[in-house]
Amino acid sequence: MTTTASRTHRAPPRRHHRLAPLAAAWLGLWGVLALLATVTGAGYPFGDDDPNRESSLLRLVSADVAPPLFAGLLLTAAVAALAMATPSTRPPKPVRALLLGYGGAVAFVLAVVVPGTQVLVILGYLPILLVGAPFGWPPVDYADVFTWALAVRVASMVGGVLLAGALLVWHRRTGGACVTCGRDGAERGWTTPAAAARWGRWAAWTAAAIPFGYALIRFAWAVGVPLGISRDFLDEMWDSGLVWAGAGLGAFATVGAVLTLGLVRPWGERFPRWMVGLAGRRVPVALAVIPATLVAIAVTATGLGALSSVEFWRQEVGLGLAGGPLLLFPVWGVALGAATYAYHLRRRGTCRSCGRG
Repeated sequence: MTTTASRTHRAPPRRHHRLAPLAAAWLGLWGVLALLATVTGAGYPFGDDDPNRESSLLRLVSADVAPPLFAGLLLTAAVAALAMATPSTRPPKPVRALLLGYGGAVAFVLAVVVPGTQVLVILGYLPILLVGAPFGWPPVDYADVFTWALAVRVASMVGGVLLAGALLVWHRRTGGACVTCGRDGAERGWTTPAAAARWGRWAAWTAAAIPFGYALIRFAWAVGVPLGISRDFLDEMWDSGLVWAGAGLGAFATVGAVLTLGLVRPWGERFPRWMVGLAGRRVPVALAVIPATLVAIAVTATGLGALSSVEFWRQEVGLGLAGGPLLLFPVWGVALGAATYAYHLRRRGTCRSCGRG
């Protein structure tokens, strides 16, 4: 006597169907703002007045050309997202490839190119800014930190992520795969939990080593060791208090490195015993995957922004030990993204929508 396991098919969660309309609305809104900037000649945040212009690839685009260019990209991508929101049969291969290619390129520009280094830098300094604000430290004008340009960079990253999500759902739906898990019934050895555990371990340790190396250099400065810089420059950092900001970034990087290792350690799947109220419970997959994915995007954007900066290559510290870890930030971002995907593959289990697993 044999038994056959029956699959339970459920409709995909509604959030999948909302991604394309939400992406279209978000991109359309910012496309209209870019169009207004084109017509009025005002409102473009990444012009010569942007102090972070040199740390972004956007400096290669003239401030006169950028607004109409962004208006065209954003509004066209919004129309494409609306097209992906309508139920349809599988489109012709050239049309499908064109839409996926164009959408993917726009998503990359919005999520990685536009943010540059500023988003991750502010994210790293945010704990210091929030804790020190009541005490007047660090001595900065918060209006100069939280600017319109920063808000647009964050909005751009949000738009890129939304568009990428809409593309992924549409790719699965038109490719005959499960919208929820992406499985299409074909076996791929590298996506099995066992295989993902192997290559994911290498990716996770790589993604943890780079920020830890960055943190060690900043901690060395905090204890008075001029690692990778001159003694005079370290004295200037001590006089200005920048050494403590560097230590804060080092602490942020260290926490990130430890959390990255959670992607391949048991405590990354079940909360450890010292977490009162959560000890022993399973860690929700999304709780690890979503933040790690966003950090991977921000790290990659920071790396590309720093490497594209002329000042980075002109400064002695850029090619020295102090700036060396920045050279590896793109590797960090890719490795963290791979480790996160491996974690997802290991823990996704049986899909509730298609029954595959």
